[in-house]
Amino acid sequence: MTTAATMPETIMIDVARYHPEHDEEPQYERFEVPYRSDWVVLDALNHIKDQDDGSLTYRWSCRMGVCGSCGMMVNGVPVLTCAAFLRDYLPGPVRVEPLAGFPVERDLVVDLKDFIGKLSAVKPWIIREEETPLSEGEYKQSPGQLADFKQFSMCINCMLCYSACPVYQHEEEFVGPAALALAQRYNADSRDEGNAERYPLIWSDDGIWDCTFVGECSEVCPKHVDPAGAIQSAKLESTVGWYTSFLPLGRKRD
Repeated sequence: MTTAATMPETIMIDVARYHPEHDEEPQYERFEVPYRSDWVVLDALNHIKDQDDGSLTYRWSCRMGVCGSCGMMVNGVPVLTCAAFLRDYLPGPVRVEPLAGFPVERDLVVDLKDFIGKLSAVKPWIIREEETPLSEGEYKQSPGQLADFKQFSMCINCMLCYSACPVYQHEEEFVGPAALALAQRYNADSRDEGNAERYPLIWSDDGIWDCTFVGECSEVCPKHVDPAGAIQSAKLESTVGWYTSFLPLGRKRD
């Protein structure tokens, strides 16, 4: 057990390095960085880049858990490195790798084009058959209508859920948890009328029915979006829709 009296002065960070120009596969490089109880893994990486090796490549921006750009694998778990405190990984070493399941471009940077394409495919924006004139005012919602989708709207596109998802690791066509959760967010929005445009993709075999409900996507989500819950809600809607499609329409009552 580490106490204040036994806090280390330094901690070891093992960083995955990969330069496609001359590396066939990633290698690990160990760095010794100062230990501070208020430092996060991103602070350690910034120290390495500033003091040890300026060629270390990774993404980061806000340092506040908002932009989602600093997602990496830390000791095998996908996390936001701006929220992963070094004190939780004592005594070390801390292994930092690029997000699993994505092609690596360089060091800790991964290629997100596959996700961006799938996100666009689910049309994550409000679709209206006919826009109401501005003169008639805004589209109003009740607190209950907002609650139907608010949780799913908190996604910051950090991609942790994709790295945690065992299906995405093996099924290249799987739309994936974040994109499906955002599709459900708009399908549940009372202002949206684009459900029919999204259903062919999200109800397909590569959509919600490819999900095996392991639930790891929701476990690692830093914003508690619960993409697994969103997918299960969409499965329920799909099942109800399938059953009701067999009901006779317009049948007269006796």
